[in-house]
Parts: sequence; C-alpha cells; structure tokens
Amino acid sequence: MDKKLYVSKSFKIAMLLLVAIGVVTIAVGFLTGDVTRTWSNLLLNNFLFLSLAAGALFWMALQAITQSGWSAAFVRVPQSMVSYLMVAGILWILLFFGLPELFHWVKEGAHDPVIMHKSPYLNVPFLIGRTVVFFAFWIYIVYRIRKLSVLEDSVGGLDSFNKIEFLSKVFIFIFGISFIFFGVDWIMSLDAHWFSTLFSVKLFVSAFFHGSALVALIVLVLNKLGYFPFLNKEHRHDFSKYMFMLSIMWGYMWFMQYFLIWYGNLPEETIYYKMRREEGFQAIFLAEIFVNWAFPFLFLMWNRIAKNANALILTAVVLLIGQYIEMFNAVVPETMHHPAFGLMEIGTYIGFAGLFLYVVVTALAKHPLVAKNHPYLVESLHDEEAEE
Repeated sequence: MDKKLYVSKSFKIAMLLLVAIGVVTIAVGFLTGDVTRTWSNLLLNNFLFLSLAAGALFWMALQAITQSGWSAAFVRVPQSMVSYLMVAGILWILLFFGLPELFHWVKEGAHDPVIMHKSPYLNVPFLIGRTVVFFAFWIYIVYRIRKLSVLEDSVGGLDSFNKIEFLSKVFIFIFGISFIFFGVDWIMSLDAHWFSTLFSVKLFVSAFFHGSALVALIVLVLNKLGYFPFLNKEHRHDFSKYMFMLSIMWGYMWFMQYFLIWYGNLPEETIYYKMRREEGFQAIFLAEIFVNWAFPFLFLMWNRIAKNANALILTAVVLLIGQYIEMFNAVVPETMHHPAFGLMEIGTYIGFAGLFLYVVVTALAKHPLVAKNHPYLVESLHDEEAEE
C-alpha cells in the first residue's frame, strides 16, 4: 500500500517538450498578428483543462460526502488532478490582458445600451475580482483536503476523514454557485447580448462529466502499467456508471437548452444556434451531441462493455475529444465567427495537455498511490465481494 508511482525522466522531458510546442505555437500566433485566434485558443484550453481539474475535485468531494466505499482506493488520482488548479490560476492572469480581444463588451460597453444595462456586473474590475476570489476558494479547498489526506496516512483515525467530509460539504455547495458564475463570466459573456439560464449549468455538468471520465482513464491506464492490482470488474463497472449517468445528464441539459430556445423562437436567443447551424459550424454542432451523449449512452448500455477496461479507456478518450468539441463550439463562433482549426489549435492543445499531465503525474508521484488509512479502504479493495 506504500507503492508510489515511478515517473521516468524521459516521460517528464516528453511532457516538457509538449509544453514547449504550446509556448512556441502561442508565440508564433502573437508574432504573426493572428491575435484574436491566439487569445481564443488560450481561453478555450484554459477553461477546458480547468474544467477537468474542477470536475475531478467535485467527484472527489462527492465521494467524501456520500462516504463511498468503492472509490476509497483511488482518491489519490483526483487529489493529484486538482493540483492543476494552482497552475490554472496563474495561467488565467494572462487572459486578463486579452479581455479587449475576447469580449466585445469591454470595447463597446460605452456605446451599447444592452451592455450598459449589464455594466454593474459586466465590468473588468469586478470580473477580475470575482475570478481571483473563485480561484482562491478552490485552491484553498484543494490544499486543505490534500494536506488532511496525507496526514491521515501517517496518523490514521477518523479525524482527518471527518474534516475532509466537512470541507467537501462546504465546497460542493459553494462550487456549484461559483463555477456557474465563472461560466457566465468567461464563456457566456463572449456574446453579452445572448443569455441562457441553462448554459452555465451545462458547463458545470460537463466539468463533472469529463473530469470523472479522466479520473477513470488515469486509474485504468495505471492499472495497465501494473498499479492498482486489486482493480476488478466491479470497480470498472462503477466508473462506467458515472460516465453513463453523466452522459444522460449532459444530453438532457444540451437538449433542454436547445429545445427551449427553439420553442421560444426569440431572435435574441436563437442567434446562438443560428450561427452554429448555418455559418460553417454544422459538423461541430452535430458532433458535440453525438460524441458527448449518443456514443457513451449507447456504448456503455451493455454491461459486458461497461466492465471491459479497453472499452472504458476508449470511451474516456472519446469523451475528452468531445469536451474539446464542446468548448470549441462555445468559444470559436463568438470570437472568430468562422471555423478555424489547424496547427494553432493543435499546438496549443498539445501544450496545455503536456502541462496538465506533467503537473498531475508529478503530484501523483509524491505520495503512495493508495490512501492506506482511509476508513473505507478494505471495502474498496474487496468491492467485488461487496457487490456479490
């Protein structure tokens, strides 16, 4: 139970090379004058990888609140993923310099009556202040939970476990509100004239959905590498249940937003979908619902598939692609107004992916992979017996 993840120097170097590719891509974008496209990719990838970390944090908090036994042996994985939140907070500072390029309300606020009406909320100082407060809260929770989990390894008992559960209850309430506002601030307000009461809730569900899928993917890949030898078909089935259930929630949110706007047929609302269905984004529009809902829903419906490690790895990888499609569909039509996908998008994503993996793997290697004094560890190790 004291086994740690071994990370080779070659893997770290490879990840740093990916980061370097991303840095060069972004630098070239700015130097060649493709400024708006570069800022769009920075926002897209910043939000995407932040969502993965935030979704993992929500998944972890949910396990503590519900006192789930099956997942106790895997809590180190989401604990390591949420380390990226600290890096994301630093990277987000860069986006403050791109506000005029990304958000039309920054430049046009004084001449647009709709934006002027929203200016008590949509103004740069308040936006920056909210962002700082949100990150400060999320990072504090991450720091406290990780510290208590490590302390639990050395002293045992229920004190750390109870404190983690309490912190998780506080977090899950405040996060539900703060992340919704965060989605309004940084994604929905790309078009300050358009609004949807379901948009940020969908982003919240998406973070939980794709963050959970990545937790499962990391666990399954580590198992393939010889770690988590106790992982069995019931563990895999539990992970698949999360992906299956959340695909339904995600699909419901997507459909309800689309249906209500279509049914209302109000120009100020339907413009969002008109742009995505008629101005070159049709394929992206359809791919978003197919990859994020139809594929996992139909694929994981069969229990035999849902308990197969390779099938779950494939599903998680497809869902990560689906998350990129979703964020591309949310950001690019508003900033670029036409489809734009090429070396800029690939290079930037590679850079962020390399940074995310480097941070997560480094954090994962610092402590034993299994929280040996977790109160529900025995139940987790024998999940198959408990199910039977």
